[in-house]
This record gives sequence, structure tokens and C-alpha cells, in this order.
Amino acid sequence: MEVIINGKPKETATANLLDLVAEMELPERGVAVAIHNKMVPRTEWADTALSGGEQIVIIKAAFGG
Repeated sequence: MEVIINGKPKETATANLLDLVAEMELPERGVAVAIHNKMVPRTEWADTALSGGEQIVIIKAAFGG
């Protein structure tokens, strides 16, 4: 299926948000995810099913200055 991540299409076969984050090899900390402009708490990632067409925004914390 195809989802849109930060404005770019991505093909994935993952069933839920937690698996998508793992597939993308994102860090365990410092990451926030929103689907259709609604923030999804990390505790809900495993229960958040993906069916295709989702508009996903991933924000990673940047350190330094």
C-alpha cells in the first residue's frame, strides 16, 4: 500500500504505525507522528492500523545548536 510521509509517497506492507516506524529505522526516542494532522501517542502506535492513503507527518528532534 502507499502512504504519504512528510509529503512523499512511500510503499509499505506494514500493518500498523509501530511497524512502519520500525521499517523506517527511526530512533526509539525523539520522534513524534501525526496522521491526518492528529498526533498519535506512542502508546497507540501498535494499535493504529494503516490501510493506505494516510497522510503521515514524522517529526524528529534535532539536538545541537
